[in-house]
Amino acid sequence: MERIPAVYILASKRNGTLYIGVTGNLVKRVWEHKHDLVEGFTRKYQVHTLVYFEMHDEMAEAIQREKQLKKWNRAWKIDLIEKTNPGWRDLWQEIV
Repeated sequence: MERIPAVYILASKRNGTLYIGVTGNLVKRVWEHKHDLVEGFTRKYQVHTLVYFEMHDEMAEAIQREKQLKKWNRAWKIDLIEKTNPGWRDLWQEIV
């Protein structure tokens, strides 16, 4: 299975709790979050809606981008989401 690095943002609802992650298999990882197979933050706070993602050529650059986004303030993260997904719709169907 080919690994394609990606950074993603999940939300509990519009303007709700946000989670930023990085993975080599976006479909698998989001599916795991949606089915509460990932222990921790996303399960505890019901953060299951894929509202943003970006693909990268190298895992190192995806990890660097994830760290950058995690340092951003909340308003910047919301602006990033709303630039490409103003309705905060679940992008799950776009990746499967």
